[in-house]
Amino acid sequence: MKLSSRSMLFSVATLGLSLLTSQAATLLPIVENGRWGYVDKSGNRVINPQFERAEPFSYGLAAVRLGKWGYIDNSGKFAINPQFDRATSFSEGLTAVEIANRWGYINTDGKYVINPQFDDAMPFAEDRAVVKIRHRFGYIDKTGNVVIGPQFESADQFSSGLAAVELGTRWGYIDSTGKMVITPQFERAERFSDGLAAFRMNRRWGYIDKSGKTVITPQFDDVGRFVRGLAPARVGRRWGFIDQTGRLVVNPQFDDASEFKEDLARVKLGGRWGFVDKNGKFVINPQFDDASPFANGSARVKVGRKMGYVDQSGKFIWNPTS
Repeated sequence: MKLSSRSMLFSVATLGLSLLTSQAATLLPIVENGRWGYVDKSGNRVINPQFERAEPFSYGLAAVRLGKWGYIDNSGKFAINPQFDRATSFSEGLTAVEIANRWGYINTDGKYVINPQFDDAMPFAEDRAVVKIRHRFGYIDKTGNVVIGPQFESADQFSSGLAAVELGTRWGYIDSTGKMVITPQFERAERFSDGLAAFRMNRRWGYIDKSGKTVITPQFDDVGRFVRGLAPARVGRRWGFIDQTGRLVVNPQFDDASEFKEDLARVKLGGRWGFVDKNGKFVINPQFDDASPFANGSARVKVGRKMGYVDQSGKFIWNPTS
């Protein structure tokens, strides 16, 4: 499945999906002459480029690298001094950080809530976080207690009360107590979204509901998650969009496609990325070498090796720089 990464190494490149403060949410990381800073949604510099790397804000803080990783506030001042080998975006008030090849969790004050001890760690979702302990994955709560023992070959975040886990060579779903509620039977399984989760059987993708009942028979070569009733789906080499009955509502025509965010979906056509509406009509013509989904009214795009931002009309908020 193209929209899910099974690598548990959760890098800072992941765009934070956690709650954003209204002020910090308007700040966008940009790069000029190899240094990173932030601009507002009008393209005005707010934090001058000075960092080796900078990530989006979450919970009023942004991870930046200056030798080591730390966190700044929306004035650009360090709220948590650089000290981490890796850092991630805050989720549910905590964030995973790595020191000396061990992962732990800090709060927004920079204090360890869970000391570094895990081989790998994912963000919290629904009060649970996936951690890796001796080649197996399990779940902890926000005090660091292991609530679901490390037993899985792979595991995903909780969504709608369930989490996809791999046991042996098959995927199923557990609840927050660790009880297997959908028996491992799938070649692959993804997290729930809009009440449905994608699964693969016999190299074809379909969807189940939370009871494990097949709602859309496996028939697609690849799929994405449902958002507001639509999901990207690949038939052969072309991507279109389906509704929750499995009906193609936008015919397969794109080289690539991702889920809708803020009513627009990024699609690739002729080697360039653009954005379409729910009817499959281009709102922003394909012109970018890469593009990220919209968040808070803007999308990060690349032209060559330069990075910029566009609004939902396709107008540049920040012209591409590098």
